[in-house]
Amino acid sequence: MSTPTINTAIAESDVATLIDLLEDKTLPIEDVEAIYNAFKDHKEIVGQVAMNLSLRTSVYERDREYSPVMVRLLIDIASNPVDMGARWAVAKNPHTPVEVLRHLANDSVNLVRALVATNPSTPSDVLEKFFSDEKIVRDGLSGNPNTPAKLLKILADDNDKMVRMRLAENRAAPVEIVTALLRDTDPDVAKAAEVNLGARA
Repeated sequence: MSTPTINTAIAESDVATLIDLLEDKTLPIEDVEAIYNAFKDHKEIVGQVAMNLSLRTSVYERDREYSPVMVRLLIDIASNPVDMGARWAVAKNPHTPVEVLRHLANDSVNLVRALVATNPSTPSDVLEKFFSDEKIVRDGLSGNPNTPAKLLKILADDNDKMVRMRLAENRAAPVEIVTALLRDTDPDVAKAAEVNLGARA
């Protein structure tokens, strides 16, 4: 859809059309910003902008879609009180600046903190503080490439299978920790460790 159509929808406060447009992750990021700036007090639109940023960001190709516009949007949405769900999307986005992740690490909502714990851009000193947080937050540490090895070693003995599974799959985890998980009582965890070690060979 052309920019004039977007301008018309913004001018006419045509929320339904704008939300449809935001569902398209190929919508130019400048248009996403224009919609957000015009409706940053509208909960549904703020949430859909955050979702659009999530859809266009790949955890596996972190440099793709990076732009100053995206970073500006992530910074603004992080402190926008209109929609808590939007903060979740910012917390997990690998393009979110470190200072914003530090801010969200103190969020009152445990799910926001849990997503910061899984974010590969979160620095290790923040991750270390999460180790004494609620279980839902702490559990995210096992798959994060920045989690200090001393914490991963403790998480390798966690009672929760999914914590050990994420650790077994963590390509940044020290070889000796992943090797120990080859003997895990759960066959899925042991298999994940085997695949991880095989990929490093």
